[in-house]
Amino acid sequence: MIGKSTASNIIKETCCAIWDVLHGVVMSKPSKEEWLKIAEVFSQTCNFPNCVGALDGKYIRVIKPKMDGSRSFNYKKFFSVVLFAVSDANYCFRYIDIGSYGSSSDSAVFSHSDFGHLLNRNALGLPGDTALPGTTDPALPFVFVGDEAFALGEHLMRPYSSRGLSLERRIFNYRLTRARRVVECAFGILSNKWRFLHSPINLELENAISAVKAACALHNFVRQRDGFNFEDSLAHSMERSNFTGVRGNRHGATIRDKFADYFMSPEGEVPWQLEAI
Repeated sequence: MIGKSTASNIIKETCCAIWDVLHGVVMSKPSKEEWLKIAEVFSQTCNFPNCVGALDGKYIRVIKPKMDGSRSFNYKKFFSVVLFAVSDANYCFRYIDIGSYGSSSDSAVFSHSDFGHLLNRNALGLPGDTALPGTTDPALPFVFVGDEAFALGEHLMRPYSSRGLSLERRIFNYRLTRARRVVECAFGILSNKWRFLHSPINLELENAISAVKAACALHNFVRQRDGFNFEDSLAHSMERSNFTGVRGNRHGATIRDKFADYFMSPEGEVPWQLEAI
């Protein structure tokens, strides 16, 4: 038998070591060439060209923290921290941010994250604007896709509002959803592989965060080595984090409209899209 404090230190040190050793290998910042490869997979498997990632946030249940418990108490009435993640189309996490209070919205977590700052400063090393497949004009930027919780921008696409949508906009929302669901699948694979995520993590908050970071690094390591069972991605107990809609900018709206036009064109449509909406 070992003492509680000894076990706690072992967990903390092991999780920190896993993260320190693996995250630079399995979750490093992509180069321009790697971004292009990510976009190619999104185009082939999700039929969304110029897409380099899908992002979302999920609640990680924790026991009541000793400090700042009220800020960790979310609108669904349990204690949590937010796991914000960006996934590629192979269900690997390209970036994670874990530890924001459960009362925080996805948009707030994103805007305060290192990833959000890098994206807003155009410092992610994304490739330059590229024409969509089958076209020569206009060249469009590479984008990430998210839900209504995120602000529309030059490099971030979100769905059109669901009210009074034209056929063109409904098609865009369908195509975006097909690309965005990869991050949902990634969360499903993560939680079904590392099943401590199915219930409140009974660790001090700092150690709980270290455990989640280690699980995300191991998720990528195992995914790249062994693949995954598709059934593992279909269901999980992780709940989406706080949804607070935010407005985007006109430039982002113009880019979204151009994607929507493309998805209705002979070059950009897919045969089943009208039946799917």
